[in-house]
Amino acid sequence: MSVLNQKTIKKPISFEGVALHSGKQIHMEIKPSEPNTGIVFKRTDLKSNNIVIPGIFNVSSAVYCTTIANDYGVAISTIEHLMGALYGTGVDNALVEIDGDELPILDGSAKPFVNEISKAGVEISNMPIKVIKIEKEINFTDGNKSISLEPSKLSLDIDFEIKYKNQFIGNQRNTLKVYEDDLEDT
Repeated sequence: MSVLNQKTIKKPISFEGVALHSGKQIHMEIKPSEPNTGIVFKRTDLKSNNIVIPGIFNVSSAVYCTTIANDYGVAISTIEHLMGALYGTGVDNALVEIDGDELPILDGSAKPFVNEISKAGVEISNMPIKVIKIEKEINFTDGNKSISLEPSKLSLDIDFEIKYKNQFIGNQRNTLKVYEDDLEDT
């Protein structure tokens, strides 16, 4: 089987913790899912209309955290660390059951998610992944913020930099090769 095939976790993973913005105690479980399912969030505290699919058109807010919502207004917040961990570990398909409207913050990074996914293991299906191919360089600038995408051969290299006038933060730059680097050190 190829690394270019869809993956899920081998066994369920549970997390308990406090939601950063609401302070609520949250229980969350990530479960294996079939190929072509994608990442699906299910609010177990609600009986109906409780499925929320992460995607650009379902982002309802990006103030302080990423919030996704379905057509019924059911929302889930602070998904970025989990989504980064799933992507970084190659998990394409999973059911995330959560008993509230915000993920637990844990230690404030993706590392606890990455660690538990690594312990559970990843199962590779015989279904190929869907690939978006960047065929030409794309640049976007908004004031003093910018982003660019460049073509690459089957790799995802992220080079990011922040520049602050604050002397304690200053300028910081990092490069990450998603398919080559050890994500536990990130």
